[in-house]
Amino acid sequence: MDFSQSNLFGYIEDLQELTIIERPIRRSLKTPEEIERLTVDEELSDIERAVYLLSSGQDIQGTSVVANLPVLMRQNPAETLRRVLPKIREVLHVAGVEMQLTAAVSFLTVLQDESVSIHTYSHSFLHIILQNLEHRDAGVSNAWLETLLAVIEALPKETIRHEILNPLVSKAQLSQTLQSRLLSCKIMGKLANKFEAHIIKREILPLVKSLCQDVEYEVRTCMCRQLEHIAQGIGTELAKTVVLPELVELSRDEGSSVRLAAFETLVNLLDMFDADDRSQTVLPLVKSFCEKSFKADESILLSLSFHLGKLCNGLYGIFTPEQHLRFLEFYKKLSTLGLQQENGHNDNQLQIQTLEQEKKYISVRKNCAYNFPAMIVFVDPKNFHLELYSIFFCLCHDPEVPVRCTMAISFYEVAKLLNSGVYTIHKELVTLLQDESLEVLDALVGHLPEILELMTNGGENSGSESKLLSVPDLIPALTTAEQRAATSLKWRTHEKLLQKYACLPHIIPSDQIYYRFLHRMLTIILTNNVLPVQKAAARTLCIYLRHNRKQEQRHEIIQKLIEQLGQGKSYWNRLRFLDTCEFIMEQFSKSFFCKYFFLPVLELTHDPVANVRMKLCYLLPKVKSTLKIPTDKHLLQQLELCIRKLLCQEKDKDVLTIVKRTVLELDRMEISVDAEQLEKEKQQNEGRSTNINDKMFEKKRRDSKTSSVLAKSIAHSVPGSSSGTSAVKALLQDICLQYQEWERVACYPLVMIHSGLILLVIVGMLPSLPVLLLATCLTQLTKRTMEIRRVSPER
Repeated sequence: MDFSQSNLFGYIEDLQELTIIERPIRRSLKTPEEIERLTVDEELSDIERAVYLLSSGQDIQGTSVVANLPVLMRQNPAETLRRVLPKIREVLHVAGVEMQLTAAVSFLTVLQDESVSIHTYSHSFLHIILQNLEHRDAGVSNAWLETLLAVIEALPKETIRHEILNPLVSKAQLSQTLQSRLLSCKIMGKLANKFEAHIIKREILPLVKSLCQDVEYEVRTCMCRQLEHIAQGIGTELAKTVVLPELVELSRDEGSSVRLAAFETLVNLLDMFDADDRSQTVLPLVKSFCEKSFKADESILLSLSFHLGKLCNGLYGIFTPEQHLRFLEFYKKLSTLGLQQENGHNDNQLQIQTLEQEKKYISVRKNCAYNFPAMIVFVDPKNFHLELYSIFFCLCHDPEVPVRCTMAISFYEVAKLLNSGVYTIHKELVTLLQDESLEVLDALVGHLPEILELMTNGGENSGSESKLLSVPDLIPALTTAEQRAATSLKWRTHEKLLQKYACLPHIIPSDQIYYRFLHRMLTIILTNNVLPVQKAAARTLCIYLRHNRKQEQRHEIIQKLIEQLGQGKSYWNRLRFLDTCEFIMEQFSKSFFCKYFFLPVLELTHDPVANVRMKLCYLLPKVKSTLKIPTDKHLLQQLELCIRKLLCQEKDKDVLTIVKRTVLELDRMEISVDAEQLEKEKQQNEGRSTNINDKMFEKKRRDSKTSSVLAKSIAHSVPGSSSGTSAVKALLQDICLQYQEWERVACYPLVMIHSGLILLVIVGMLPSLPVLLLATCLTQLTKRTMEIRRVSPER
């Protein structure tokens, strides 16, 4: 660092500038006097506070009241209209831009909320809107205009006629300001849909004609763009006799913006004109626009290139073969505009073209790409290869990214239109998949599954030979696209691509997916650092695994998932294993999950990282839903054992909270029953030896005896507490019945646990129980447990 004297002075000057910057911040703090002026009595009601702030408050406080107007209208509309709204009307005369914009929005909100009837609204709010319509600030004026146009939709016709249409006659006169005449044009376009045709013809059309001939080109342009709404309001017949002649005249206007507006309005109204009007009036105008677009009227070039597809198909029925060819050639010329001259040599004038011209030519070619599907319809898909393939090739290889992006977006539409001839554009699909710009790939990915389906199976006449030829170079293109997305910073594109690659089992043979894609998905899960990308890869891997019918390949992938993810050293990999298991439960059968992944998932209850155990707890209800009784009885026991270990050994308070919540959810769940397996076990139980049946009968007899003894013990040990005694008696009877059920399913650990827990329940019900009674209960329960162990030691 140079600390010479000159540089040091420079540093000092910089520091001084910084201190100057800080000073306004200090000055912006409010003084006690200013704070006092901004303080409002808290005991005032909302209406009184609003009136006070509008009368004597500062601008920011008044703006706050105006913004709160819809709330006041909902709470107390009568008082708001009587006291607050007149104050707002006064303040708006001298209000600044911010308050004006806020008022326009608030008035619109009150209308949309329907806080008052439309009659009350028009009486109270409409005059304020009309008064502020011609504000000197253009932004404020437009805001009030938007509010007025929305109000017109809701107003009755008589109110519109008296309050808006009648004053509009004077506002549209040439003697009025330019702003007033522009507002009149936009309002008349809105009024055209509110009245019958004869009223429009008598009261609105004279004003329309006058404004179409205004001396200011801005007014003529604005009125020309409203002619579309006028034509729709007066109907087809009047549109042909009134609107079309005006459009013809405006299309020859000296102002380029007027001609552009006339052309675009003509295109939008094309459906309203019959064949005679199209051939005699519209077609000559369109031809004139096309001829002038390259010479004297480049301003229309962008619009013409955008609407060309609509024009060609709208005028298709009246074209002669010569005209059809001329418009096709015109489209081809636009598609290469700015790239080369018609004769193939570089144009010296284009070499020195300005940056603005370059942007215009790029936009023209982009519009041609947008219109390409429409041009296929225009030439007929059967003639695609002869007439349009060269242009399709040029647009897909255009040097500018926006053009190629538009082609990528249009690619699916093109493929659908070509049908059996879709194989002819396979090379361009590969080109776009390998494009250097990820924006192009992102645009193509949206409909990639449908495109690939058409490429391999599209069209009735596409033979198997062409389908097979399309696969070899398609696979490298797909892998290259994924690798380029993976090495970029645009992870959303990578995620979307992996999601769309889930369609590949329907397109590509299983072996190719196994060697080229499946292992790649596993690598992404293990190495990528973006969670959405990893999840997308995991889901796609599960889909690939489901469609793989080779058992050795399946087992290999399953083993890698368990070893590298479920038993991986990184806790992040173990979390992704749980994500993958969730996708497996969605894609595969319950028995498949139980066979391969149930126990590896439960092993994570011993995971040293709390986040892994917590995620496992959230997954346990789904894990339990995969079980079937009695087939998966041993897995259910393992699940219950893991839950008990978590309850007893978990030290992390957050995990323990989730465990308790999960236990309650698991308790409410019902396990599926395998009826067929249950019937088999029933038949086996019927064939058991008589000795075992005798043992079971003797055991049940002792169960009922124990229940009775326990109940009697408690009943005789608690004098003066009959209600408590009966409750405990009923409880113990339920306990003994529950013991029998647990014995049936060999759930002895629950018997042991419940023996202790039930004492706490009894103490809670009858706190006055003597110690002797508690000891008796414990002795009886312990004795019963020991009897269970002796009766069925083999279980």
